[in-house]
Amino acid sequence: MQKNMVWAGSDKTVVAGKRPHATALLALVLAVSATLSGCGSLYNEGAVAGAGIAGAAVANKVTSNAAVATGIGLGAVAAARAGVQYSERVVHRNTQNSIAQAAGPLDVGAVAPWSINHSFPIEDDEHGRVTVSRLISTGALDCKEIVFSVDQEAKRDVPASSAFYIASVCRDGKTWRWASAEPATERWGSLQ
Repeated sequence: MQKNMVWAGSDKTVVAGKRPHATALLALVLAVSATLSGCGSLYNEGAVAGAGIAGAAVANKVTSNAAVATGIGLGAVAAARAGVQYSERVVHRNTQNSIAQAAGPLDVGAVAPWSINHSFPIEDDEHGRVTVSRLISTGALDCKEIVFSVDQEAKRDVPASSAFYIASVCRDGKTWRWASAEPATERWGSLQ
């Protein structure tokens, strides 16, 4: 079955239910959002837009009921947002564990560098320094309070800068892990 549709002044024949450019647009949005490092908002919005397009395509195939189509679209957007938030938590956890690994073997007052290179570039690779400010406990439960920096290199018209944060790390067997329930909220936002 074919329908004749008029697209901005030109006649085109389109098979019913097909969107001629939806797949290409979805591929473009996903490619752009996946390749840009440090563009978290673009990644977030690209995933949501891609989910909206995919949801519309699925809804178009499944039903002509507007309420059902809306439900499918909202479900697709919610799933995309959940996926984005999960990936952001994984990136944050990896950064936190990198800092904890650098801080774990340090004595009070000692300073060491830390860095993280993300395998999935939704945030910039980062680096800084970490020091142990005090021992919280020793023995069966080794924990330390740390102060860490996130250092920004000097750029064209912006001088080098550092931001400082406080957190806790504890030993889990031979591995040091991030132990703050709400670490540096200003730094991580509401997503650890």
